[in-house]
Amino acid sequence: MFGMIKNSLFGNTEETEYKLLSSETKDGVSFEVRRYDASKYAVVSSEGRTFDQVTGELVRKLLMYIGGSNEQDEAMGTASPLIITVYPRNDGVLSRRLMVAIRIPTSYQISPPTPTDSAIKIEERPGMTVYALQFGGFAGETEYRAEALRLTRTLGETAPFQRKQYFCCSYDPPLKPYGRRNEVWFLQEEP
Repeated sequence: MFGMIKNSLFGNTEETEYKLLSSETKDGVSFEVRRYDASKYAVVSSEGRTFDQVTGELVRKLLMYIGGSNEQDEAMGTASPLIITVYPRNDGVLSRRLMVAIRIPTSYQISPPTPTDSAIKIEERPGMTVYALQFGGFAGETEYRAEALRLTRTLGETAPFQRKQYFCCSYDPPLKPYGRRNEVWFLQEEP
C-alpha cells in the first residue's frame, strides 16, 4: 500500500503519447481526434456492481500493481490516463460491466512485471483513433454520462464511432483536489 501511495504522489507520471489528427469546435463544443499506437496495458474488470461502486477498488488494484505489488517488486512510475471502458444501454445508463486499464510505462512495455493479483491481466491493445472531449472536476458515472451525451450530440448520428462502448479517462491522482483533467473518448470505427 505504501508503494502505491509513494508511486502515485512522488513517482514519474508518463502521459500516453498520441498524434493529434484534428482539433474541432462544433456548436460551441471543442473536441479532438487523436491516434494512439498499440501498447500493453494492465487491465482489471468487474461485473455486477455500478460504476461508482467499483471503480475506486479497481483503480487501487492497478495503482498497487504499478506501485510495486508485482512478482518483481518493481515500482514502475505511473502512466496516464486511467481508462475505464463502459458499455451503455440504449437508454444511456451504463451496464454493470466495466474494465479499468492503465498503460504500462514505456520502459516496461517489452517485459511488464508479472501481477501478483490474479484479477489483473496484461493486454496488448491495438492502435486506435478516438474522438476526445475534455472536462474538469471530480468525475463519476453521472459526469461521464453527461459528457458522453454532449459528445454524442456534437458529433451527430452519422459520425463513425462505436456506440456499444466508450472510454472514461482520468489523468490525475485520486487525491488531487483541483485542476483535474478528465476525458470521454469514443472509438472511431475504422474504414
